[in-house]
Amino acid sequence: MVDRISRRLFLAGLGASVVSGAALADAPLQSLRPQLRGDLPSGAERLIQAAGLRGEVVFAVADVETGAQLEAFGGNQGLPPASVAKALTALYALDVLGADYRFETALIADGPIENGILNGDLILVGGGDPLLDTDDLATMAANLREAGITEVRGAFKVYDGALPYVFSIDPGQPDHLGYSPAISGIALNFNRVHFEWKRAGANYKVTMDARTARYTPSVDMASMRVEKRSLPIYTYQPSARQDRWSVASGALGNGGARWLPVRKPALYAGDVFRTLARANGIVLGRVQITRETPEGSVLVLHQSDTLESILRGMLKYSTNVTAEMVGMAASKARGADIQSLTDSAMEMNRWAAETYSVAGVAMVDHSGLGDASRMAPEALVTALVAARKDGALRPLLKKFTLVDGQGRPVKDHPIKVDAKTGTLNFVSGLGGFITAPDGSELAFAVFTADVEHRATIPRALRERPDGARSWNSRSRKLQRALIERWGALAGS
Repeated sequence: MVDRISRRLFLAGLGASVVSGAALADAPLQSLRPQLRGDLPSGAERLIQAAGLRGEVVFAVADVETGAQLEAFGGNQGLPPASVAKALTALYALDVLGADYRFETALIADGPIENGILNGDLILVGGGDPLLDTDDLATMAANLREAGITEVRGAFKVYDGALPYVFSIDPGQPDHLGYSPAISGIALNFNRVHFEWKRAGANYKVTMDARTARYTPSVDMASMRVEKRSLPIYTYQPSARQDRWSVASGALGNGGARWLPVRKPALYAGDVFRTLARANGIVLGRVQITRETPEGSVLVLHQSDTLESILRGMLKYSTNVTAEMVGMAASKARGADIQSLTDSAMEMNRWAAETYSVAGVAMVDHSGLGDASRMAPEALVTALVAARKDGALRPLLKKFTLVDGQGRPVKDHPIKVDAKTGTLNFVSGLGGFITAPDGSELAFAVFTADVEHRATIPRALRERPDGARSWNSRSRKLQRALIERWGALAGS
């Protein structure tokens, strides 16, 4: 059978059945060796063979207008979706919380105020805002002074109980990776602290701060010690009130900087707010952490951007903290008793089954960072088809650029793609929407993974393991080839 066939025959021959819950009811969640279905054209199979990927490839593609499945390769078999999972998380949060939802961070007075003096506690109350940054805290500190507060005679507390505490999004990641920080009911600067070093003679000058474009407050809750060694490059040691890091001097060169994860988000936010309050003439006591729901009068209230705006940024920059916090907020809004990230992901899995009548979604988090997650491409495509009918997701997705034979971007390519990428070492995914040259619209998901090889990589080497870059590059090339195939078939 030739690869290029009419759209009418393509739909009839490849899309005889609509993706449904019944089709996925017995979908295995472990990766199996997929096979092309029935009399599908051999073009997709040849592309997969040409990619030369170790591991497995699964995909599904469906017509958005009819919901008819057009082509699938192991489509009901689950692989780790990596950050493609954030597309499902976005749908979850939009459905449960609503596009106009805003997170709130407050300063609450637990006591009477007389002549600008608060005779009680001041509480910084986190409300799960994933975008809270140093600039926002600076504005809150200035507004506290404008509200007339000049002195706080009680304690300074930070409430982080709006969400469960999670030490690391994926404990399997090396300690120093900034994209796997802690999660709690308050976050600051995506729960990352800025580490900078400069050579000073035979030694190094190091700083740890909570910088933004406007402010660079130093922090006390994170410390760095330079040690004369080559490996390991970083070590982490927790203490009651500090994230204690060490770094190998042999890896520092003359200078540089990087973001490190924060493991104590409430202490971090409190530490920075104390500094900013002091700049406004308000001296606060030592930070105390509380998970008891605060009561009192609201002195200052900060509202986040709308959820729709937050999700657009999450999908563009693939921020893990945002995915986990909005996902957990949605689970709590559904009334789930969540004590961990996995609890919340399981609630999202139940929501997906209820909302889209699919099996094949078995996430362990909301960001896709954990490689124990499994998602069947058919399940995601079913959700994407439904979301497109509602107009909810595609406007939030990032445009995906196709390239020519030399790898150069083609700006006016006749096939238009809006999609979410996903990348872990030896795991790559892509899911979203295609507009073919004739204007027809497809929903698709492609997952590739060498799970067995990934499992052999020691934890300390998971930042840049050998062979990962070339494997992922071949996977992305395959994804583009499949998109061009589907676009050509649908538009012919």
